[in-house]
Amino acid sequence: MTDTAAQVVAAVFDQAEHRDTGHRRCWDVLVDGARHQIDLLKAEALQRSVDVHIIVDLIHVLEYLWRAAWCLHDSISTAALEKAAHAAGQRGTQRKSIDEAMNYLSGKAEHLRYDTALERGWPISTGIIEGACRHLVKDRLDITGARWGLSGAETVLKLRAVRANGDFVASWAWHQQQESIHNHQTRYRDQAITTA
Repeated sequence: MTDTAAQVVAAVFDQAEHRDTGHRRCWDVLVDGARHQIDLLKAEALQRSVDVHIIVDLIHVLEYLWRAAWCLHDSISTAALEKAAHAAGQRGTQRKSIDEAMNYLSGKAEHLRYDTALERGWPISTGIIEGACRHLVKDRLDITGARWGLSGAETVLKLRAVRANGDFVASWAWHQQQESIHNHQTRYRDQAITTA
């Protein structure tokens, strides 16, 4: 919760490399379309010599399109938006949402290949992930009367994640073992209590 975006991206790549050390799997990265996210991901991938497929979350794209009050056709194209704006006689401030959608789509065109993503079985939306985050974070930290500092909140979230993943029993056993080592075994030579 206190890390910078660059630190989070590096940690995500560390985790991915831990799971796929030989880079044999396809690495798909879903983003909300923020330019700094995409730039950080590309830089980290380049630094680690990893081929990643960055996909802008379809729901975020649809938000721009709906704001432009345009019905989707077979493909997402800025030319179609321009044609729709011109045909509707939209000018100046009237076409602000259409211009925003066109700029958004133009700047992210390489990451909007949903046809390719679906064909290859890649995800195109982060809905499941966002739902899990809402379950882990908002349902616990955003309740009436709750006051959290960053370190306390992070500790609670880690515990909730372990519990939600079904790993609590194993994690608790490991924690108890570590506490035993720290508090007892490391204090005695050959794990025997010395006499006075």
